[in-house]
Amino acid sequence: MSDEINKKVIDIFSKHNSNLPEETKEKVKYYAGFSYVRIDKDHNGNKFNSEHLLKYAEKCHYIVRVMREYKGETFLYNYDVPNGSLFKFMKSFEENTLDGTIIEIDKYFPEDLA
Repeated sequence: MSDEINKKVIDIFSKHNSNLPEETKEKVKYYAGFSYVRIDKDHNGNKFNSEHLLKYAEKCHYIVRVMREYKGETFLYNYDVPNGSLFKFMKSFEENTLDGTIIEIDKYFPEDLA
């Protein structure tokens, strides 16, 4: 997703209240314990292409920063998580395979990725 769309979504959530401006067509909705905004078109006004989105997703990796306490000291662990393994990674915290507190999740594209 482009940075422009990401910024727009973040702005919508940060301004969310019961009195959204009239020019805002997106509505913040709530489902399964989370707020979300549905995006129907890209910033050029084109409908999304599922094939292109899946190719984009395959290239994505995430750096997940996890804070852990060990012998009274605090450490940060940076995990490189491919997009296809993100849910598995998150589930490992629920199942106590990994422990710690997730501090941040950053999306990145490795330079050598074709």
